[in-house]
Parts: sequence; C-alpha cells; structure tokens
Amino acid sequence: MSRLRTTDKPKDVKAHILDSARALVAARGFSGVGLSEIVAAAGVPKGSFYYYFESKESFGQALLEQYFDNYLAELDTMLSSDLSARERLLTYWRFWRKNQETDDPKGKCLAVKLGAEVSDISEDMRLELRKGTSKIVGRLCQTVKDGFRDGSIESSRNPFDIAETLYQLWLGASVMAKIERKPAPFDAAMIATDLLLSGK
Repeated sequence: MSRLRTTDKPKDVKAHILDSARALVAARGFSGVGLSEIVAAAGVPKGSFYYYFESKESFGQALLEQYFDNYLAELDTMLSSDLSARERLLTYWRFWRKNQETDDPKGKCLAVKLGAEVSDISEDMRLELRKGTSKIVGRLCQTVKDGFRDGSIESSRNPFDIAETLYQLWLGASVMAKIERKPAPFDAAMIATDLLLSGK
C-alpha cells in the first residue's frame, strides 16, 4: 500500500480517505470499522484524518454525502436513456439487484447497509441518509411521471406514492435477501414492481 504524496491537493486527500474507507464500511458497517483501519486503508496518519474530519461521525456524514453524490450521478445517467420510462425503472431495479447480490462491497448500497445502524446513533448521519434517499425517490417520481406521459406506466396512484413505495419495497427486499441469503426477496420485489407499474 502506497502512502499519499505530500504534494497531493487537500481535496484529493479527503476524497481518497473516503474512497478508501467506503468498501470497509460497506462490508462491515459503520461501527464495525475502527479509525485505525480507515487510516491504514487510506495510507495516511491519524493527524490527516482529523485535519479533514472533526470526528468519526463527521467522517460518516461526509462518506454518505459523497456516496449519494456519486450514486445520483449514476442514476441520472441510467434514467435519461431513450428507453420507455417503465423500462428505465426496470433497468434500475435490475442494476440494484445485481449490485446487492455481488460479493464486492464497493457495489453495496450504503442506505441498505447503514440505514438502520446509524439512524439511531447519529442524527447528522440520519439526516444525510434522509436527504440522499429523498433525492433518489424524487428521481424515481419524475420517471414515473414520464411513464404516465409516454404510456408505459398505467396507474391511478400518485407518482410520488409509486416512487416511494418502490424504493421502500427494494430496501426491504435487500434486507430480507441478506437475512435469508436467497434471491427470493428480489424475485418477489420484481413481480410487485411490475404489478405496481401496471396499475394492479
């Protein structure tokens, strides 16, 4: 493991610490990763960590902020394709499932991994999770509206209610898939998604 050069820009060092720690946190949770492991993964001294983050909690908040910024950029690309709105949403859920079923912690959803854990121990991290997940639901809501317009989604329900229900459905399916160590919750979620987008 190579250490950062002293000539690296401060912004790059901060991002590097966050990037290096993300896989650890995604694999073992926020409480399961110690500060010494974070700085070892980044190849920086503890002093550098505290230069950018006041505490482990502020590090966690920054980690979630960076995660959602990257996630939303990827989501925007996925939802702006030339496919019908319905197919764009189904493509997203297939992408979600693939990431959650992989053994690579870098692909894991931090909202799934950290939602229940940190919401009870850090108000700042809970608010960051709420902000990020609200933005995801907002994107999904806009796509549902697009589906109403292009005729690919048929439902009498409010677009926001559909988007929120779908997101909550897939969060729950991800947790149950972890508990059961079986793909059945994702199969059920996809069936329910298809029915919901069909107005059934």
